[in-house]
Amino acid sequence: MFNVQCFLYFCSMNPMQRLLSVYPQREARALYMLVMEVAFGLTPTQVLTGKDNELSSDKRALLQNIIDRLLRKEPVQYILGQSDFCGHTFHVAPGVLIPRPETEGLVRLIGQQFPTPCTILDIGTGSGCIAVSLALMGHKVTAMDVSADALSIARENARRLQADILFLQEDILHPTPTQQQWDVIVSNPPYVCQKEAAQMDSNVLDYEPHLALFVPDSDPLLFYRAIALYAIKHLTANGCLYFEINQAYPAETTSLLEQTGFSKIEAHTDCFDKPRFISAIKA
Repeated sequence: MFNVQCFLYFCSMNPMQRLLSVYPQREARALYMLVMEVAFGLTPTQVLTGKDNELSSDKRALLQNIIDRLLRKEPVQYILGQSDFCGHTFHVAPGVLIPRPETEGLVRLIGQQFPTPCTILDIGTGSGCIAVSLALMGHKVTAMDVSADALSIARENARRLQADILFLQEDILHPTPTQQQWDVIVSNPPYVCQKEAAQMDSNVLDYEPHLALFVPDSDPLLFYRAIALYAIKHLTANGCLYFEINQAYPAETTSLLEQTGFSKIEAHTDCFDKPRFISAIKA
């Protein structure tokens, strides 16, 4: 039965109190400070001195809307329309995955192993965070994705951050024949099995694009196999392939690369010291 008193009490709570009804204290505070900074231009110091209580009626209505969306567990990055990655701010929307801090390690790894400009192909570019970050290091980058929505967002990010990138709409499972070769091919492909969905947070499962997340339980290495076969044909001599991997299948991914014709296969850990990436050299 609808309880009017409870509803009125909930509405009377300040935004921080409302967030604390759903999020742990540290996360609620971080979310609130981020919203204040990005949406309202207030620094943490200004918030601590009460400037957030001086918002206009229009801005208070906007804040109310943002808090409502956060309480439904919508990712704050989609609400604010941006996410930071490798020191750059990228536009994000529900058509692309939100860039993860772990994936920054993949960009750093390539930058360390290829400190001078080279040609790079990013397969499944999404928001373009990997491609743009590498292009801004001076590399000549091509980026492909099957999703027109993702490519639109990636192009916008490249334009805004002044990164020179060639974008292609391609389905890597059915690629267009080409003779082009690259020194490096990198991909963070879909790798979450359908059976893993039950363990995922609702803010990911309910909002981020399933096309970029999931693979069939019957074929967890579907995209790794397709990309490896593509890479063995389109990497230059001694070219390097980089993957972000599903931590449940590191041995299987290594075996797949060996069978495809790669050598010097190495596993690399992320910022949380978990096995996250694999690199391999075209034999």
